[in-house]
Amino acid sequence: MTDKNELAQIGVVGLAVMGSNLARNFARNGNTVAVYNRSPEKTHALIEAHGEEGNFVPSETIEDFVASLERPRKAIIMVKAGKATDAVIDQLAEAMDDGDIIIDGGNALFTDTIRREKDVAARGKHFVGAGISGGEEGALNGPAIMPGGPKESWETLGPILESIAANVDGTPCVTHIGADGAGHFVKMVHNGIEYADMQVIGEAYQLLRYGAGMEPAEIAEVFREWNSGDLDSYLIEITAEVLAQKDPETGAPLVDIIVDAAGQKGTGRWTAINGLELGVPITGIAESVFARALSSSTAQRSAAQEGQLPAGAIKALDVDKAEFIEDVRRALYAAKLIAYSQGFDEIKAGSEEFGWDVDPRDLATIWRGGCIIRAKFLDRIRAAYDNNADLPALILDPYFKGELEDLIDPWRRVVVAATQLGLPAPVFASSLSYYDSLRAERLPAALIQGQRDFFGAHTFKRTDKPGTFHIEWSGDRSLTQTD
Repeated sequence: MTDKNELAQIGVVGLAVMGSNLARNFARNGNTVAVYNRSPEKTHALIEAHGEEGNFVPSETIEDFVASLERPRKAIIMVKAGKATDAVIDQLAEAMDDGDIIIDGGNALFTDTIRREKDVAARGKHFVGAGISGGEEGALNGPAIMPGGPKESWETLGPILESIAANVDGTPCVTHIGADGAGHFVKMVHNGIEYADMQVIGEAYQLLRYGAGMEPAEIAEVFREWNSGDLDSYLIEITAEVLAQKDPETGAPLVDIIVDAAGQKGTGRWTAINGLELGVPITGIAESVFARALSSSTAQRSAAQEGQLPAGAIKALDVDKAEFIEDVRRALYAAKLIAYSQGFDEIKAGSEEFGWDVDPRDLATIWRGGCIIRAKFLDRIRAAYDNNADLPALILDPYFKGELEDLIDPWRRVVVAATQLGLPAPVFASSLSYYDSLRAERLPAALIQGQRDFFGAHTFKRTDKPGTFHIEWSGDRSLTQTD
């Protein structure tokens, strides 16, 4: 139903699938929704197909769209990231009044959001970068929402965002994350965790398929069983569905028909780059990004296969099948824990760097529903930070340490098996190396620092006394203290 005389509580600019579904979600939950798209045909199509789902106020110009919103005006932008977003922001800021709120619901780079928030604030308006997770289905039926921006904007936006968010145990999966770019930063890292989670699930499938000789339909049943225990999560659930699916044209397993080149839109790459900039070792996340890049290096991979790169002494799997499946399950659980732990490390570092005061308990709460990385053990993550808000690392929580005691040996066996089988397992292996590096009493970094002092006089610290030192490598090899 449409009513041009009724003012809308919220507006949506950009009516591709995500924007259209978000507008429908608002309308279904009792909100009058203003809708606008640069191409009026999309606006007309939305009203024609879904106008009976609630109250929509369509407009064909930005000026009419803004005029159809009640004050303080609230408009969510769902357009392509980059210049298109900047253009719409400029149009809205020009047409709106002081105190009105512009929300970017796309996957924007958080530094762009920081810039935009400053620019919009200088024009007297509020700007909110809101991470929205859950894909097309979540946008329609209840996403997890991570809004940043001014606190006073949240006071206005909170109730209307809570009306459309996913809900777990009576708690909406949305909360104010922090100032300026905090919401988009947290959504970026959420997607980085998602990359690692998906990659290590793929590695588990690969091991069962080509290590244990199982067919996709059989592996689908294994994943369904896993989804009833510690691995209960959205990604495990849909993995079973994908593996069970037959290609409608050939009847072959769909996974065998899909080209093995994984795409990416940038958020995982941004997460890895930011981890490097912050000095946070998010090794599992970074390896998952590289794995996607390598999968898409099709010409290089083809040349390597045609050139028959030597494989070495590949060994067939020589263990009980049921035991191997259980080892892979436990190794998958361990690597998933590392991905979340590394992601929370990056969020903590980013929060400190940019002064956002992000509460990890909030994230563990709102990620339980709607979002792609929703998982049963997020309740345990919330409990871990409830017990100790200053955890040096998530896996140092007593509960997760206890879990890892039962996981570490199967995890090691799986990494060894992957190596012997000649199957790539970058996230399984890099996550295990990260774990071993954390617990190691001494690392080879001592030698590296010695090398740095040799060729660059970069100095080093000693284990037996304070201060900074240098060896006169090109002279008499004497020790000098530089501070």
